[in-house]
Amino acid sequence: MKKDTIKKVFDLIGKYRFMLYLSVILAGVSVLLQLYVPILFGKAIDGIIAKGNVDFQIVGSYLAKILVLIIVASAATWIMSLLNNALTYRIVRDIRSRAINQIQRLPLKYLDGHKSGDIVSRVIADADQLSDGLLLGFTQLFSGIITIIITLVFMLSKSIVITLIVIVLTPLSFFVAKFIAQRSFDMFKKQSEARGQETALIDEMVGNSKVVKAFGYEDRSSERFNEINIKLQNYSQKAIFFSSLTNPSTRFVNSVIYAAVALIGAIRILNGALTVGDLSVLLNYANQYMKPFNDISSVITELQNAFACAERIFDLIEAEPETEESGEMPAAEGNVELKNVYFSYVKDKKLIENFSLKAKPGMKIAIVGPTGCGKTTMINLLMRFYDADQGNIIVDGTDIYGVSRHSLRKNYGMVLQETWLKHASARDNINIGKPDATDEDIIEAAKEAHSWEFIRKLPEKLDTVITDDSLSQGQKQLLCITRIMLCLPPMLILDEATSSIDTRTEVLIQEAFDKLMKGRTSFIVAHRLSTIRSADVILVMKDGHIIEQGNHEELMSKNGFYTNLYNSQFERK
Repeated sequence: MKKDTIKKVFDLIGKYRFMLYLSVILAGVSVLLQLYVPILFGKAIDGIIAKGNVDFQIVGSYLAKILVLIIVASAATWIMSLLNNALTYRIVRDIRSRAINQIQRLPLKYLDGHKSGDIVSRVIADADQLSDGLLLGFTQLFSGIITIIITLVFMLSKSIVITLIVIVLTPLSFFVAKFIAQRSFDMFKKQSEARGQETALIDEMVGNSKVVKAFGYEDRSSERFNEINIKLQNYSQKAIFFSSLTNPSTRFVNSVIYAAVALIGAIRILNGALTVGDLSVLLNYANQYMKPFNDISSVITELQNAFACAERIFDLIEAEPETEESGEMPAAEGNVELKNVYFSYVKDKKLIENFSLKAKPGMKIAIVGPTGCGKTTMINLLMRFYDADQGNIIVDGTDIYGVSRHSLRKNYGMVLQETWLKHASARDNINIGKPDATDEDIIEAAKEAHSWEFIRKLPEKLDTVITDDSLSQGQKQLLCITRIMLCLPPMLILDEATSSIDTRTEVLIQEAFDKLMKGRTSFIVAHRLSTIRSADVILVMKDGHIIEQGNHEELMSKNGFYTNLYNSQFERK
């Protein structure tokens, strides 16, 4: 178990130190009263002098006091449990809030390198495991430590010799617990990682069930799941096996201590150093003293699991976020310049090298080329989803690496090939970039994007909640286009924006785009070259380089790489 992980958890607890202190005080009150009860029982026992000679008045008085103490101690324990519940769930709430805020700030490089299911598992499943462990741990920890301290004080008041024997034998329990805990933590960490892999696989298979079925991948996906499931089973069994050894081992040590107290106490009674009532008190205290060790060892499983999960959550929370500059990008006119840009996703695999480009306001710049040539990478660099390794990108004389990403992206409207809609109304999906837009503005934008035709047929029109199955892929893309029509940004990025739309609707959308792109700098990534014939400049990319540049007629007259691409789409061989 890593000490820095425990420290981080206690740093989070520090925010609620008042609740923590109050819980400790209540634990102290509860334990103190419970431990005073054996003394009263001992005095009551000593009131039973002999057969037929019982002081009922003394016995009744002590029994009444015992009843009151038990009621007060129970009330203190109940309130302490409520406080521990509130403390635990607030800590987990804070961790999840930090995690989701961190995810929003993490670079795409991190998110692309981790499976979404694993990230979800950290925020949901691992946080739940942490809360379960902390809740059980707090309740046992506070009461246990205070019980040990107060029990020793009471035992010293009865017999110093017996108390010293108990203290000398106690470290045996610690050595046993520590030995086992070191071996169980690694297993719990691997268990948590395997659980994340399993969640990621389920997310992939359920989210892409149509592809799985279409390619007959069901059996192989089940085999992959079974492999991970068996691995999870093995880690879980080993973790629980090691941790389950703790409780019986410490109980054995504690039984030895209890037997030693009974033996020595009996001898001292014969010597007249103790009464029967005193021995009953010492035996009760010996049991009370050892009980916290048994309780704490019984929750080691949960605590080990909790801190293993906490480590995974902190790995996410403490991942290096995107650097955020304080400068603000003013409303752009659309002058975009790339100067000697170099970029690669993997250092030893070069992609874009010495890339330069100038775009003026109102220009339509199409980017074409074979798959993997760097077209989408260009978009990632313009939007600062990734930062260039070398070179500069300048918008209206301002270096984009000196302004905040948010202010830069406000100047772009982006429509991707992959659509994203949230589980919300059609209105909420359209006005993401302009939340204060009126229904009239939204309807007007929908008409421009040709999405109003199907929106008005929805059961509740703009108030209809959109789900994955409620719209076709083409309709989803039309909604995404409507977002841009509503915002009217000064620069546009269209990455295969009409790939899921039928030919008739594409013609209408193209007309809407032509109207929208008028006076705006537009970057268009396209595979269907018929859609970019009217572009002012067509950049032909190959292996991260611009190998040809010009408008459609100029490039066709060169009879080069672009001509071959174009003819391959429109000529029969």
